[in-house]
Amino acid sequence: MSFHELLTRTARAPDRVIRFGPHPDQVIDVHLPERETAPPVILLHGGFWLASYDRSHTRPMAAALADLGHPVYMPEYRRLGQPGGGYPGTFDDVAAAVDLVTAGRRGVVVAGHSAGGQLALWSAARHRLPPSCPWHGEPAIGAVVALAALSDLGEAFTAGLGDGAAARLLDGRAELLGLTDPVRLLPLAPGTRLALVHGVRDRLVPVGMSRRFAARTGAVLTEIQDAGHFALIDPLSAAWPAVTRALAPAGRQEAAGVPYLAGRARPGPAMVIAR
Repeated sequence: MSFHELLTRTARAPDRVIRFGPHPDQVIDVHLPERETAPPVILLHGGFWLASYDRSHTRPMAAALADLGHPVYMPEYRRLGQPGGGYPGTFDDVAAAVDLVTAGRRGVVVAGHSAGGQLALWSAARHRLPPSCPWHGEPAIGAVVALAALSDLGEAFTAGLGDGAAARLLDGRAELLGLTDPVRLLPLAPGTRLALVHGVRDRLVPVGMSRRFAARTGAVLTEIQDAGHFALIDPLSAAWPAVTRALAPAGRQEAAGVPYLAGRARPGPAMVIAR
């Protein structure tokens, strides 16, 4: 499916909007379930960090997760092509939003798609940043679900994925990868559960990136044979059940056993093949 087809999905307006800064995009949409039966989810949208892609395309996903019992918090953040977007503003906003949502909570799931997957993984690795870094911290993240994630920012930088978006994100400064690349910041915070989902037919973020990240971490990777990039965030797609399984409490992937738990001995990478 295409991005334009995804935009045809209907979605209700958020129940609340939380503002965390003066910029119009420093907001968090909140979608509340009728009855809370599942962990809170912070949903970070993708779009190669570009201003032309905002959170509106993941509103159907947020509403569908709320229907499953999750309170869903969907931050917007400053992006490339608007004042303050890219390094450091994008990271400032994501850190602020995640800290706001996780304050006083436990077991929050951070899910991210594409560039949002990079931001989700980075959020769970901020304890690895130097103490002098303003983003250093350890928010109460119980699990990360990375959907077609740009999990290796260095690879995206050198390969020019997204027409060079990763290089633009860092203003062409490869030395900033040490502060922003999830691969360079591993392991994730102790106790953080990790699940990866990727479509084999993805032409924007190659599935090999998730395979390599799974091999490094021992995480569960669910590969969906007939899915492309956007099917993972479409509640009407055949890929959607695999996504909801990855988001289940404690991040379980029952068909593949126990997922990678940061800070403990890692099993070998597990893979689930979904069709």
